[in-house]
Amino acid sequence: MATQEQILDALRQVKYPGFSRDIVSFGLVKAVAIDGAEVRLQMEVTTGDARIAEQLKQDIEKALAGVAGVATVEIDLKVTAPVQAAMQAGDLPQNPIPGIRHIIAVASGKGGVGKSTVASNLAAALAQLGHKVGLCDCDLYGPSIGLMFGSTQRPTVNEEEQIIPIRRHGLTLMSMSFLVDEDAPVILRGPMVTRYTQQFLRSVAWGELDILVLDLPPGTGDIQLTIVQTVSLTGAVVVSTPQEVALIDARKAVAMFQKVNVPILGLIENMSYFECPSDGKRYHLFGQNGGVKEAERQGVPLLAQVPIEVETREAGDQGMPVVLKNPQSLSAQIFVQAAARLVKIIGF
Repeated sequence: MATQEQILDALRQVKYPGFSRDIVSFGLVKAVAIDGAEVRLQMEVTTGDARIAEQLKQDIEKALAGVAGVATVEIDLKVTAPVQAAMQAGDLPQNPIPGIRHIIAVASGKGGVGKSTVASNLAAALAQLGHKVGLCDCDLYGPSIGLMFGSTQRPTVNEEEQIIPIRRHGLTLMSMSFLVDEDAPVILRGPMVTRYTQQFLRSVAWGELDILVLDLPPGTGDIQLTIVQTVSLTGAVVVSTPQEVALIDARKAVAMFQKVNVPILGLIENMSYFECPSDGKRYHLFGQNGGVKEAERQGVPLLAQVPIEVETREAGDQGMPVVLKNPQSLSAQIFVQAAARLVKIIGF
């Protein structure tokens, strides 16, 4: 009779379709039961591609056929549909912000993937499409929206003791960068983090908005949990670079939203490639099509593959997202296309 370790060793040779990682390290194998020469597997896969489940079954049966003592293999493979089904099922918490039609979180599992740049340009692109848009910088420790929109203006308070947000380039903005000096560190513990996050969402006079974009900090901590408990999110957009080390953390962000029934509206692959201006050749500095494969694996739309462009960095540093500063640039056009896809997905 084969041992469980022998079975798992054989399963480690089975790669998830399109990836170099095996199904065991991916955590897809939930249980292994051995009854004489019969092996029973319990597995869970999240994908919108039925071909992946069939391919996995064939690869598993082939791998276990070479294990001594295994005569039959029974595979209980649970396939979870894309998270957009949560939106259709209507099981999201009903806790809207008055006057705001849709709230979209832009998230990443890892820092340094350009999430704030994506959030800023996505918000600007949505505004260019004719929507009333707000942008809330929920990254309390590392706020950057003030710099990216070129404002150090301090918010004021109205008679109802609501914070009046900053208006810049046609968008309504709120960020910790408007409340503290540029070089001042934000030193907050758990309860204060929760309080500030709730105030940014509930105590700001956002007015009438079609879409409020939330620029989340990296990770899956207090701020993310506070947000999903405080307001009803239409969905989340996950940002990652193509490299595996970033995609690992992106999966954690996806899994977090899945656990709290927030739909994943799409994935944006940032820093997808560098296009050499002299010859037009593309260099994939962080790997190629990692975001494409991950979107397929998760069963969610790939909203965009955004290239590395000096103009994008310069525009953000100069206080105007590239969508507004240079609408003809490749990145700007891609952000507008991503915004249009996003609007279509949420049915707005």
